[in-house]
Amino acid sequence: MVLFFTSTAVDPPATIYMGKDKVENEDLIKYGTTSDVWFHVDKLSSAHVYLRLPETMTWEHIPQPLLVDCAQLVKANSIEGNKKANITVIYTPWDNLKKTGDMAVGQVAFHSDKKVKRIHVAARENVIVNRLNRTKQEKEVDHEQERIDRVKAESSKRRQAANEKRKADTELAKAREAEKVARSYDILHADVDEEDDGPRKTVAEMEEDFM
Repeated sequence: MVLFFTSTAVDPPATIYMGKDKVENEDLIKYGTTSDVWFHVDKLSSAHVYLRLPETMTWEHIPQPLLVDCAQLVKANSIEGNKKANITVIYTPWDNLKKTGDMAVGQVAFHSDKKVKRIHVAARENVIVNRLNRTKQEKEVDHEQERIDRVKAESSKRRQAANEKRKADTELAKAREAEKVARSYDILHADVDEEDDGPRKTVAEMEEDFM
């Protein structure tokens, strides 16, 4: 089962989720998306909490109130961390998580330590934790089907973007060709006008040209 929470610290609200147990955490590690950010109490056991980034947000620029919501939820779901003051919560993009076959259930490492950020949590803030808990929904998730649906949606979105780009490129090419033709037409008529504006020859001059 997966637990879903809604953070109203930002507008529109953001989705936060976590596994109900360490077995579910393994599935979340496996089936996460590039729009997910992983949170965990540093050096202590805790829930694996994920933030699903809105389309306009990057993991490097998560608003501070939303970061605090995620950090408070992680702290509240750490047996040891919940009792302590002044803990550190680490977070990183889902695709920076590294999982190898010799690791214990729920254990992860990182591909790059440079892509791991930290937020200090001085104490539990019940107002925040209670607000988030009131939005909690427990759902059975078919991770494989969600992945298939997500891949299809992303492929459809890429095809639509490609079609729109081709259409825009075609329209631009037509506009440029029309502009080119118009310039050629203007130059042609300018040359004719210059000839028409030239001095008229007399009959005698025309006869001299003929002879």
